[in-house]
Amino acid sequence: MSTAAAPVRQLDAHSVGELHRAAAKVLAECGTSATSGPLLRLVAQQAAAFSDTLRHHCRPVDTADGLFVLRGLEVDDAAIGPTPADWSSADGSGALHDIELLLLAAVMGRPLAWEGQQEGRFVHNIVPSPGHETEQTGASSTVLLSPHTEDAFHPGRAHLLMLGCMRNHDRIATTAASVRRIRLSDADVDVLTRPALPILPDDAYTDAQGYAAEAPPPVPALYACDEGMTLRFDPAYTPLENADAEYRAAYGRLEEELARVSVAVSLAPGEVLVVDNDLVVHGRVPFVPRYDGADRWLKRASVRVPGRRTRPPAEAREHGYGQAAVEAPAA
Repeated sequence: MSTAAAPVRQLDAHSVGELHRAAAKVLAECGTSATSGPLLRLVAQQAAAFSDTLRHHCRPVDTADGLFVLRGLEVDDAAIGPTPADWSSADGSGALHDIELLLLAAVMGRPLAWEGQQEGRFVHNIVPSPGHETEQTGASSTVLLSPHTEDAFHPGRAHLLMLGCMRNHDRIATTAASVRRIRLSDADVDVLTRPALPILPDDAYTDAQGYAAEAPPPVPALYACDEGMTLRFDPAYTPLENADAEYRAAYGRLEEELARVSVAVSLAPGEVLVVDNDLVVHGRVPFVPRYDGADRWLKRASVRVPGRRTRPPAEAREHGYGQAAVEAPAA
């Protein structure tokens, strides 16, 4: 794994002030960052009025790395209070930062939420939680969070993933690897662009795991679109034991290549990592949780980009395991 620096976009002071004032206005009028129709409409209105300079900082990912770090926001470690013990106890912790992240998401596309995850919130709190240490979810800690496409099981998954850092005293790294950086043989690409295996819902979607309306649809791991190769990848929830030897070997070489080009990004408070979910798999290194109110704390937002054609058309026919996605109004 490389420790090479991720591409950085530095927010200028005017843009930071513009974003902060808009977030403060939304919070003052709505009184909370909890999802509601009035809040989402006001976020869309405020985002639509942003300057061209701020919009330029939020332009699409434009390198083969498939990601960038947006830098320049401020987080007061004392003012935000202790790291929540789990997402459900976060309440309004860091509410202003919820809205800042949601405003940035609204500039980049359509913010996305899931009815079955974190009670339909558009901004999630990602913190280590007691009892979840070894899961393959954002609440884990002591195990490697395997590199994966966010919500890979669902055809309506986000195009962009945003991770905003609130606290990271131990410099715990997010890992990221772009499919545009790997090297695979034509034969392996041919195998992996065929729909062979399903990707099952992860442990954060308990309702989806009992969904049996239809058989799990097989999906391709790779897809060649006009812009280049994209991927849909989650080995922790892919039943590789059901594939033939040729497919398992090709999938293994894809895993090895993604590991070879993986970079480690240790976010500092106020930094926002933006990942193209069609190009990049992300994960997290293992760490020992503190459980003392000073643990790593991220805010997560998901974004759909209207009109994007980076996925196989056949995805539109998938059932999504009964999980419903909700889009915020357009800015």
